[in-house]
Parts: sequence; C-alpha cells; structure tokens
Amino acid sequence: MTSSSLSRVTTPPLSTDIAGLAALFLTSGVTHLAKPEVFEPLVPNSLPRRRELVYASGVAELVCAAGLLHPRTRRLAGWASAVLLVAILPGNVQMSANHGKRAQRKQTTGAKAMFAGTLARLPLQLPLIRTALKAAGR
Repeated sequence: MTSSSLSRVTTPPLSTDIAGLAALFLTSGVTHLAKPEVFEPLVPNSLPRRRELVYASGVAELVCAAGLLHPRTRRLAGWASAVLLVAILPGNVQMSANHGKRAQRKQTTGAKAMFAGTLARLPLQLPLIRTALKAAGR
C-alpha cells in the first residue's frame, strides 16, 4: 500500500457485533483477573506459569475490548482480537477435554451436559474471529 492509499483506508463502524465482541472481551478479561483459578485448568499442560498466562490473557482481552470501541484503534484491535482468539483456542480445546474426562468418570447428566456445552462452544470461535477481522477491515 502506498501512503496515499493508507490515508483512504476507512475505519469500520462500531457495529452491534463488534460492540458485542468488545463486551465479551471485557467480561472475560475482568473474570480472568478477578478469578484466575477458574481459568488455570484450561491452560494446556505443556505451557508453564498458568496463573501468569491467565492474567496475561485477561489483560489482552481488556486491551482488545477497549481498542475495538475506539475508531482510531479499531483496526489494530481487530487484528489483535483475531490473533488472541486463535491463541486461546487450545485452552478451549483443553476445557472440552477436561469436561470429557469428567463426564466419562462421573456418568452424570450434568457432567455430560457440561461436556456437550464445551464442545458446542468450539465452533463459536469462528464467528468471533470473523467479527474481529471485520473490525480489522477485512
């Protein structure tokens, strides 16, 4: 891109879905910082320093949320949000694996329902990533 084409790049408007993604990041980011122990089991076993990673992802979510809301930072925050959503996908897979093991062990309706819910959540990452890319102007 030339400098003249960069000046013509417009910021995507703050649509309902982008505002919703910001709200989701805000809620999740605050929860990561207030109750990190909830998220520690979701950090894949191969990664060290679980608590620090939970805090870092919470801060990243809050930064993305704020960035998505402001027109001057929305494009960059959209890219950062898409990267963050891809980066946390292994944690969502780990959550499903944990609940799957628990459902196998307990064989209760509640444990099976929780496992089903975590599985259903995985494909929902795609529309979130799509919304982040929309905020990035893609």
